[in-house]
Amino acid sequence: MLTEAAALGGLFLAAFGAATILPFQSELVFVGMQLGNTAPLVLIIIVASIGNTLGAVVNYWMGRGLERFRRRRWFPVSERQLERAQRVYARWGVWTLLLSWAPLGDAFTVIAGVMRTHWLLFLSLVTVAKTGRYIVLAWITARATSGA
Repeated sequence: MLTEAAALGGLFLAAFGAATILPFQSELVFVGMQLGNTAPLVLIIIVASIGNTLGAVVNYWMGRGLERFRRRRWFPVSERQLERAQRVYARWGVWTLLLSWAPLGDAFTVIAGVMRTHWLLFLSLVTVAKTGRYIVLAWITARATSGA
């Protein structure tokens, strides 16, 4: 049987990987830990949220790094198109980070880096989205298993 610390470490890694471009899923690990009472639920939510948010931070910095290739001939969009996209994203796109928990939401976190979203705004919105997702998942799991 896994110790609480080892289980939480595994959850952290699953949540971190799930937030990157890697094909991971953290929900099964999260639900398994919740159902198995492996650790206090609040701790499970906190560890999963931190891991998932940090994975999104990696995506953000990868997006920021893509900017240096902006003027390369093979870059997929023109300078003018990129500037227009940055203006549109500055107006509406930042709120897409609240969907960073959803399937394909990881792309929003990369785009946020490319579009140079303010770091604290990025971190705030992604943290709310990622933590909210795990709270809702914990609530659904509790409701489904309580027979209510």
